[in-house]
Amino acid sequence: MAIAIASLGLLGLIAYTAEVRTKEIGVRKVLGATEISIVSLLTKEFLVLVGLASVLAWPIAYYTMSGWLDNFAYRIDLSPVYFIASTGVAIVITLVTIAYQAMKAARANPIEALRYE
Repeated sequence: MAIAIASLGLLGLIAYTAEVRTKEIGVRKVLGATEISIVSLLTKEFLVLVGLASVLAWPIAYYTMSGWLDNFAYRIDLSPVYFIASTGVAIVITLVTIAYQAMKAARANPIEALRYE
């Protein structure tokens, strides 16, 4: 449930970002930018934010989980694999969430964005 709510928030944020940057995307397309470069422009900033949030959350999660697992008789060791895998899943969910909006913004007609200038 939390992942679905976070994905909806991310979808709203990318939709807002694409709407605000419509003129910039239109100018880039007129000057010869490809769809791939525009999609990478929009996704790069979100991937950096998700990666930074994950790296900042690793120590907090490690200490919290370590203290919680101390209360059990049969305990597992926390390895970095769990944290790297969770970051990978978060990045994949981010890419899936923003792919549609980024492609929609990249395929838009630049004339529509620049008509009123």
